[in-house]
Amino acid sequence: MNTHPAHFPHSPRFPYFAQPLAIVTGAGSGIGAATARALSGEGHPLLLLGRNTARLEALGLPDTMVKSVDVTDGAALADAVREAEALYGPADLLVNNAGVMLLGSVDRQPVDEWDRMLDVNVRGLLNGVRAVLPGMIERRHGTVINVSSVAGRKSYAHHTVYSGTKFAVHGMSESLREEVSPHGVRVVTIAPGAVETELLSHTTDEAVKTDYQAFKDSVEILTPEDVASAITYAYRLPQRVTLRELVVAATGQAA
Repeated sequence: MNTHPAHFPHSPRFPYFAQPLAIVTGAGSGIGAATARALSGEGHPLLLLGRNTARLEALGLPDTMVKSVDVTDGAALADAVREAEALYGPADLLVNNAGVMLLGSVDRQPVDEWDRMLDVNVRGLLNGVRAVLPGMIERRHGTVINVSSVAGRKSYAHHTVYSGTKFAVHGMSESLREEVSPHGVRVVTIAPGAVETELLSHTTDEAVKTDYQAFKDSVEILTPEDVASAITYAYRLPQRVTLRELVVAATGQAA
């Protein structure tokens, strides 16, 4: 566990929590839900963000605040963070997991799908960073984990816009890491391969969806819990150690 007693406010105001506040965006399903369960199991109070509060509440985790927040709404996200910190103490971990994967051919894909991916995967990630970073810099402690994709490191057909957003995540994360490292704050990029989540179901191009599903069926792909384990491993390392980038994929995924 990543316990930081020198920085965590053990006081009459926050008497019960052995671990600091962790925030997970896109926590209603998949990687986000698995990460929330893992962090809760290690004793962290949580702020879970997603657009479906019923799913967040259904996780049934103790010492957890759930908020229906679209990460593209920076003001709402920041308000939720302030409310959770007032209850649980300063946030020491942000898992920027919220994301949209809408695969398709650029010549046919609706432009509003481009906009949605750019807004959620890029601007939404930045909104999360902005909400927690000033406090982490002031405390000279904290970790931001940005969930990207192997599609942020190499190209795939029908992934053009999605891949572009994930390349952006890698670039922004590394630049941010350089920016905040003198302040003792860590930035980690987790890049999973194919994972058994609901992401593919959001794709509207049925031919592309069918081809991708056939690939998923051909190998034993990652589970959300596999990725959650990678996230918690990176966070549990001592604060002086930053695992800058971790790529995790199914053994059978060649590309």
